[in-house]
Amino acid sequence: MEHVLDILKERGFLAQMTFADELYEQLKQPTTFYVGFDPTADSLHIGHYIPIMAMAHMQKAGHRPIALMGGGTAMIGDPSGKTDMRKMMTTETIDHNVECIKKQMSRFLDFSDGKAIIVNNGDWLRNLNFIEFMRDIGSMFSVNKMLTAECYKARMATDNGLSFLEFTYMLMQSYDFLELFHRYGCRLEMGGNDQWSNMLGGADLVRRKENERAYACTFQLLLTHDGRKMGKTEAGALWLDPAKTTPYQFYQYWRNVDDKDVEKCLALLTFLPMDEVRRLGSLEGAQINEAKSILAYEVTKLVHGEEEAKKAESAAKSLFGQGNGIADVPTLNVAKEELKADARISTLLVRSGLCKSQSDARKQIEQNAVSVNDQKIQDVAAVLNPEDFDPDGILLKKGKKGFCRIVLQ
Repeated sequence: MEHVLDILKERGFLAQMTFADELYEQLKQPTTFYVGFDPTADSLHIGHYIPIMAMAHMQKAGHRPIALMGGGTAMIGDPSGKTDMRKMMTTETIDHNVECIKKQMSRFLDFSDGKAIIVNNGDWLRNLNFIEFMRDIGSMFSVNKMLTAECYKARMATDNGLSFLEFTYMLMQSYDFLELFHRYGCRLEMGGNDQWSNMLGGADLVRRKENERAYACTFQLLLTHDGRKMGKTEAGALWLDPAKTTPYQFYQYWRNVDDKDVEKCLALLTFLPMDEVRRLGSLEGAQINEAKSILAYEVTKLVHGEEEAKKAESAAKSLFGQGNGIADVPTLNVAKEELKADARISTLLVRSGLCKSQSDARKQIEQNAVSVNDQKIQDVAAVLNPEDFDPDGILLKKGKKGFCRIVLQ
């Protein structure tokens, strides 16, 4: 069987790792590993999807994943990649987010018979004794060394600087690794490359405290070919929750990626064999659209299920004149009473999610980017009347790729 590190390397996941030769040998036998997820929202987003896919590859290779929910660390807030301190969340919000994320994780990993487990670091972090913790764990960390970490250096260069609260985050995350080693025999932490400094602290803590093998391995962040973060839309993050990002919107995002990013996305975000990934990635001109459609379908299927992927594919074909799946187009139902109260097209743009605000909607209309049933709308005060609606509704369009069917009820 092909070694899992070779699989992850070929598909473009790997960024950095500690003791590479040792880790290669360690993963020749079943190994428990973990990835942390801080519950700063009630849904995972596409940035979490890279480590989730890597966890799935690891599980397929016979290793046991631990999905660690940050119910404790979220009360501090990771300073990595942030220019200001994260907003403090209540324990109620954190616990609610943890439960939502737990449900999502079951779509991607097999939790039956202990093949994967979900744990919450709030179970051990929230009741720590400060003095005991600092004597036992804090004494193992050099402030001088911690200050060389990129996550801390970047924050110290800002006007607001770095709070002591955030400074302790590395200790808490490192303690997670030690606790998971004690409880589950965990020997490897995996995660995004922006977590490298924190992960080094955890692996080093296990080695120093227990004189046992422990490793860290990071994944590449999901970036475009020119170095920009993927997964950002006009409406914000690309969420894995269909209530936040509809399956159609999710499908369309991947259907419209840059030609140069198709092969990378196929390798990282799907389970297609690499020979097929390379074949699709090599297509040029109009043929690359075939690869984009396959990418969009495969990723949507993994995240939302095959039925939703087929609906999104059907809707996309219908909108571009290649099918008759109008029923699968994203739809907003509007009551006649609601239309009487506010029949402005700008309001429907906001309600449908095509625009973020009334000012955004007016701007799009002024820029000649809005149409109703392919008729351009140029008046920011334009309204719709009940007689404008067919039985199947009207098609509201923003730009080339934003669509919503409005049905009058």
